[in-house]
Amino acid sequence: MLTLKEIKLDDQRVLIRVDLNVPLQEGKILNDFRIRAILPTLEYCLKKNARIILISHLGRPAEGEYTAAFSLKPIAVRLAELIKQPVRFVPDWLGGVAVAKKEIVLCENVRFNLGEEKNDAKLAKRMAALCDVFVMDAFATAHRAQASTVGVAQFAPIVVAGPLLIAELNALHHVLDNPKRPLVAIVGGSKVSGKLQILKTLIPRVDTLIVGGGIANTFLAAIGQPIGDSLHEPSLIPVAKELIEFARGRGVNVIMPSDAIVATGLLETDFKHPIIHFRDIKKNEKIFDVGKATSRAYEAILQKAGTIIWNGPIGIFEMDAFGEGTRALAKAIAASSAYALAGGGETLAAIEKYGVYKDISYVSTGGGAFLEYIEGRVLPAVAILEERAKKR
Repeated sequence: MLTLKEIKLDDQRVLIRVDLNVPLQEGKILNDFRIRAILPTLEYCLKKNARIILISHLGRPAEGEYTAAFSLKPIAVRLAELIKQPVRFVPDWLGGVAVAKKEIVLCENVRFNLGEEKNDAKLAKRMAALCDVFVMDAFATAHRAQASTVGVAQFAPIVVAGPLLIAELNALHHVLDNPKRPLVAIVGGSKVSGKLQILKTLIPRVDTLIVGGGIANTFLAAIGQPIGDSLHEPSLIPVAKELIEFARGRGVNVIMPSDAIVATGLLETDFKHPIIHFRDIKKNEKIFDVGKATSRAYEAILQKAGTIIWNGPIGIFEMDAFGEGTRALAKAIAASSAYALAGGGETLAAIEKYGVYKDISYVSTGGGAFLEYIEGRVLPAVAILEERAKKR
């Protein structure tokens, strides 16, 4: 792929596809990690006297329809604060955007344009006409073949990979292709079905696999542990058994919780249950977090790790009553001397909540793209960058 540093930017109209899909509540930004992640790219372009036009999506509005709740206008305000210069917000931009040297323009949500998600060629050509250089720097959307990620890259005069995209890919190559051993993967979340392929892909690569959350419940059921009324997928118990056997055949340790914090529900009146061992769980109780013995076991494993991949929380960390396991896990990863790569929306939220961002080697902006890359899938936006580079 061509990179930003290989081309002339002075006085060029530089269209950058970024990912500003941040959580909003009543117009207030709850987490600005993805905004902060693009700052080095913008600072470089400013230094090179570029005319900067930013495009991004936000949320999932009905395509082709303006929805105030999904407007990027609040993002422009926050970006201006972070970059320490004005950021001009342009609601109507497909007809052309006049932009001065060293100016930053943020265009309205690309998903307000009909044809964005279907990668409409006419729409992509209109986007490409805005620029002299197109920069794909939105790793988190690289798995989606859309007009603003793939289509525009087919028609823009010059197409390059942005620094953030390259950093993301380098971090993934580091943990997947040449990891320092032992390689430990933590896969959490609610459902085995949503992480089935990543589990299959990681088992041959890792030395230890830690499963957490609802995924762990299905694995526990597969080995005959009582899990009460906990969230799990009964239909995937045979698959979990196969994965355990697959790992065993590869010499991979699959680590499951040994104790848990349970409750009959999520109301405050239900928060009265102590940490228990699985043999003591009642039929009406649900597992909502791991216990202290499990956290200590995880910490011991992570202290000896050479490389760590973390995707997904291991409890309902959004509620403090059931967040201690994920907090302890985040702290243990941060304290480890291992190279640690963390990715996924919920993982990012946990990292921010527990303040460990600076102590984790690389925190990916990607969710679906992060998972699909680890699964070995081709990311369409990366493929088009490689294709354009060959034709140059």
